[in-house]
Amino acid sequence: MVTMPDASAPRLITIGETMALITPAHAEPLATARDVRLLIGGAESNVAVHAVRLGIPTAWVSAVGDDALGVRVRDEVARHGVDVRWVALDPDAPTGVYFKDPGHGVLYYRSGSAASALGPEDIAAVPLEQAEIVHISGITPALSARCAALTDSVFRRVAAGSGILSFDVNHRAPLWEPGAAAAALAALARRADIVFVGLDEAEGLWGTADAEAVRALLPDPEILVVKDGDRGATEFDRRGGADRSTFVPAIRTEVVEAVGAGDAFAAGYLAAHLQGADAAERLTAGHRRAHLVLQSTDDLPPDEDLAAPGRRGGAR
Repeated sequence: MVTMPDASAPRLITIGETMALITPAHAEPLATARDVRLLIGGAESNVAVHAVRLGIPTAWVSAVGDDALGVRVRDEVARHGVDVRWVALDPDAPTGVYFKDPGHGVLYYRSGSAASALGPEDIAAVPLEQAEIVHISGITPALSARCAALTDSVFRRVAAGSGILSFDVNHRAPLWEPGAAAAALAALARRADIVFVGLDEAEGLWGTADAEAVRALLPDPEILVVKDGDRGATEFDRRGGADRSTFVPAIRTEVVEAVGAGDAFAAGYLAAHLQGADAAERLTAGHRRAHLVLQSTDDLPPDEDLAAPGRRGGAR
């Protein structure tokens, strides 16, 4: 019997943890902030929301605690139009929380979270084989041994079908045992079809000094996108034979907070890819989404918050 595609299956599926996010209401450090906001934040749900805003039917797959924060996270992602039917509420584990500290990075409180308990069996019913693109990041395999097994299962299932596996290296050093991240993330990147990596994180992980060196280290992905902050981004595309490179400069931006810009870039790029755009258009679409996020302390600012260009800033 031939299995027909499910007409309700999303074009893009993202998989990964999302947490409650506490951030200062204004661009000031946590140590002095008087007013804060309760939002949500997670790499893959960020990608999902941006993709939906760009017209791509998208599902986000994860688990959150069966608690007030977990319900808030799930419902907030759903409010943006993302399909959350495969988001579980776990009664035995909490929802992760993190804090944005503008100018000083982020603080995570995610150990033992519901998402860190996810394993391959928890996504067995998710139609990964029917999605055009499945997106996951290097955060997920670092959360736990079960999440590492889940990540391997995602890669194997997508590779067995006709879809595309998109992988954002997204190195989070505190999540890894010392010395473990470089080899593990390179191995996953080599198995993906589309890979996103910041030049700064590539240099820290692998000692690669420029985009060409990253490509030499990772020749296997059909498409490699190397983001170089406020300079721009380079795409390498070896589909059809010779490896072609395309560079598009970043948009000049008055940067308020950089966290989340890489997710926005990936979403813009993937949406353009699904819409048949060429290399320059794909990179430009990524820059446009990153430009929006760089101007806010939110991971998911409203599109109408787009401000006039200022100093140059870009996704990492």
